[in-house]
Amino acid sequence: MKQVGRLLLSLLPWIPGLLCGLMTEDQFTVLEGNSLILPCHYEPQYASNVKYWCRGKMREFCTSLARTDDSLLESQSEDKVTIFDDPEQRVFTVTMKNLTEEDSGWYMCGLELGGFWEADVRAFTYVKVSTGISVVNDRLSGEEGRGVTVQCLYSPKYRESEKKWCRIGNSSSCLVTDDEGSYEDVSVAITDDKTGTLTVTIKKLQISDIGWYWCVVGPKQTSVHVQVLPRPSTTAAASTTNSFAAAKPSVADADDPKQRITNDCCMRQTFPAQSVVMFASFMLLAALAILAMRIGKHKEFAKLSQTMGMKARNKDDLAIVTPKKTPAVFVTIDPMDAQVH
Repeated sequence: MKQVGRLLLSLLPWIPGLLCGLMTEDQFTVLEGNSLILPCHYEPQYASNVKYWCRGKMREFCTSLARTDDSLLESQSEDKVTIFDDPEQRVFTVTMKNLTEEDSGWYMCGLELGGFWEADVRAFTYVKVSTGISVVNDRLSGEEGRGVTVQCLYSPKYRESEKKWCRIGNSSSCLVTDDEGSYEDVSVAITDDKTGTLTVTIKKLQISDIGWYWCVVGPKQTSVHVQVLPRPSTTAAASTTNSFAAAKPSVADADDPKQRITNDCCMRQTFPAQSVVMFASFMLLAALAILAMRIGKHKEFAKLSQTMGMKARNKDDLAIVTPKKTPAVFVTIDPMDAQVH
C-alpha cells in the first residue's frame, strides 16, 4: 500500500511538464528546397534551461537535431539544423535548411529540466514539406475599391516554368507572365521573383471579383478564394472606427509573444491537450488508488484465511491427541450377567 502511494506521488511532477510552459505552432508548411524558421516561446523561469529540437513524438525516442549546449552534438546535424536562444525575448528559434519531403514529420521543442523525476517541458509541431506549389493565404478578403495581394510559393525546380493566374471555370481568363516574370494591366499585377515566390495583386476589388482562382506554376496549381466586402457608408465607418478604438487592446499587449505565452498558451495551443492530459492523469491516479485498495483487501483476506486455516489445523491436532472414549465392560460373578455401561 505504501509503495503504491509513493508511486502516485512520483507521478505528480510529470503532469505540469505536459501542460503549458512552452508554445509553438501546430503545423508548419514549407516547399521542398526551402528553409524554415520555427519559433518556440517559453515562460521566464526557463530562461537558463537547455533548449533542444528533436524529431519524434516521444522524448525517449526523439532524435536530437540541435541543442543550445551544442557540445553534445557535432556541427548540429552538419549545419542543416541550427538553434538560437534569446532569453530576453523568451523565445528560441530553430532553422532547418534545404528541406526535402523526407523531412516531413513530427518534431518537438524541448526544455530540459535535468531531473529524473521531472518531465521535460515540451511542445509538438508537424512539419510538412511539399513539392510543387503552395499559397501563403488561400482566403483573401478585402473592401470594395481596395487592393489585396496573394503570394504563391513554388519549388526551385519550377523557376523557369510558366506562371499564370486564372479564374476557375474560365480558361480564357488566364493571365500569363512574360519572360521577365511579370504581367500588369489596369486591374491585376503579377510578379515572379524567380526565387520561389509569385505575387499576385488585385488592385481595385469589385463585387464581380468574388470567386475562386488558380495560381499556376508549370504543371502545378493551387486554389485561392477572393471575397469582396461592400464599402461601408461614412457614418457607419466612423461608428465602427470609434467602437474599435475603444475596445482595441494596446499593440504591445496584442503582439508581444511574451504576453501571449502567459495568457494564450493554455487556451490556444494546449487547452485541448491540457484537458486530455489532466483527465488521463486523474483517471490513472484513480485506477492506481482502486488497485491499491484491492491489493489491501486481498492482503487482509489472505491474512484472515491464513488465520482461519491455522485454527482449523489446531483443532485437528487436538482431536488426534485426545483419546476417544471406549465403552467399559464390567464382569460380574455370573458371566451371563455381564453389563455394558
